[in-house]
Amino acid sequence: MKPMNLRKTVMSILAGATMLAGAGVAQAADITLKVSHYLPPSHGFQVDFLENWGKQLSEKTNGKVEVQIFDATSAFGKIDRQADQVRAGVMDMAVGLNGIPRDRYPAASIIEMPFLVKYADSGSETLWQLYKEGLLGSDYQDFKVLGLFTHEGGLIHTLDTPVRSLDDLKGLRLRTPSPAVSAMLESFGASPVGLPPSAIYENLQKGNIEGLVTTWDLVNAVKANELLKYHTDAAAYTAGFYFVMNQKKYDSLPEDVRAAIDEISGDALVGKFGDWWTKWEAVGKAAAEERGNEIIVIDDATRAEWQASVQPMIKDYLESLKEKGVADPEAIYKRAQELVAEFDAKYHAGDK
Repeated sequence: MKPMNLRKTVMSILAGATMLAGAGVAQAADITLKVSHYLPPSHGFQVDFLENWGKQLSEKTNGKVEVQIFDATSAFGKIDRQADQVRAGVMDMAVGLNGIPRDRYPAASIIEMPFLVKYADSGSETLWQLYKEGLLGSDYQDFKVLGLFTHEGGLIHTLDTPVRSLDDLKGLRLRTPSPAVSAMLESFGASPVGLPPSAIYENLQKGNIEGLVTTWDLVNAVKANELLKYHTDAAAYTAGFYFVMNQKKYDSLPEDVRAAIDEISGDALVGKFGDWWTKWEAVGKAAAEERGNEIIVIDDATRAEWQASVQPMIKDYLESLKEKGVADPEAIYKRAQELVAEFDAKYHAGDK
């Protein structure tokens, strides 16, 4: 094969993937671990989270392990396939959104109840603690769970209709990330539409949806700020995420590699998401401000009214989880409320 053709072949094989190895490590790694996610390679999931996690793992194993990242531009970047790829062994690890495919993690969806989580650090640590206490039942039973986390309290972003009250939501077609958020939107009189992030821009542009509920971070990542005009900050909901590994793959690794993975995952990893989300949110918000979009902040009194209005929806949603195999969803919700309050007091005692 000619040198130029060989180079093209190698580059083709590596398209959509990033190789990570410890700085200064000359020898080839003995072990390559593949991890996928569903966002662009420029997103914080890759740049701040996975690339740094891979670098740490390489350093702690003296270059024995390298991590290969497959992002949304690769064949392994479909949002609805992340967990299945890990279960099948196609990927060793993946980062995914709990709500897609729907009803996959019913107990964990309780963290997404309206107005429960306002801050990513409190939400992430609460979801992780629920898992550690065994309250999430059979959710994630097929995996080695490396971390669970949530984003900041989400916003309502719209094209042409400013949302200042619940009445403004009635009839709006809004993209939703999960069944729990869909139930909230329906209780407000909106029409939830399930879409992967990759489909948001096109559907906004075509008018198939009139807005979406998500973070500052995601609207910026999919360039939706180019189309949106209004952003209502009510911290109305959050979404849950997972970072999981194929259990057989984990079990097959040398003891020192497993120890290194354990050291940089779990508590050590989950505790970083608060600062990361603060950073990611700031970039998305700044992009909206630069475009002159209007940011509508819902005050605490109005937020309390909105929260009161969804209590029947929360009750119905928790009851519905029993049909999905969750033994005592009310107890999980109560524990989640307790934990969020504890972490809010720990991290945000001085916040309004």
